[in-house]
Amino acid sequence: MKIGIIVFPGSNCDHDAEYAFKDVLGCDVKMIWHKSHDLEGADMIFLPGGFSYGDYLRSGSMASHSPVMKDVIEFANQGRPVMGVCNGFQVLTESHLLPGALLRNTHLKFACKMTTLRVETEKSIFTQNMNKGALLEIPIAHGEGNYYADVDVINALEDNGQVVFRYADSKGNITEDVNPNGSINNIAGIMNKKGNVLGMMPHPERAVAHELGSADGVHILKSLIEHGLEIVG
Repeated sequence: MKIGIIVFPGSNCDHDAEYAFKDVLGCDVKMIWHKSHDLEGADMIFLPGGFSYGDYLRSGSMASHSPVMKDVIEFANQGRPVMGVCNGFQVLTESHLLPGALLRNTHLKFACKMTTLRVETEKSIFTQNMNKGALLEIPIAHGEGNYYADVDVINALEDNGQVVFRYADSKGNITEDVNPNGSINNIAGIMNKKGNVLGMMPHPERAVAHELGSADGVHILKSLIEHGLEIVG
């Protein structure tokens, strides 16, 4: 299984992702520079967290116009798997591969802590090895993770089962108190209507070993890899 990790100027979670996919899960990993027009035969694409282009204009805005994104968009439009985490999620919305936008956290502070996510659907390539309602301990590290979209978009996401993860408490309750950024409906991650593109603010690649505080991120990454293995046979 070959994972293509896109590297933008300002990416700082690219090697976390490399470690997770290569050293923990045994995948072949290709680090792909933002100016490239070659996805190097990747079976799936991962857009990492960080501060691409220093977050100038808007987080993810300049990165969405990088040369490589033309190929990533084509890759996604072919129905192939793409996952963006934190800044990667922001790039996906700016590229219109996912609807909505990521705004400043409502408390206007950078949030860096462990959060509990509730799995909202097992009918996705990113959660196919988990049960709906399962709880995952996954860290966040962002200042602009407040997911926003207009009412019609939110209703469509909810009706179509495109909300993949929500912020929850330790018992799985969805409350305002555990929402770390003001995200609508406690949304932590969504997928496109086809189900092949996921954006999420929490960092599963930073939760792949108990020494890191949690290994729950492995469930998400492994689910994606298992889907890829089914495709490549």
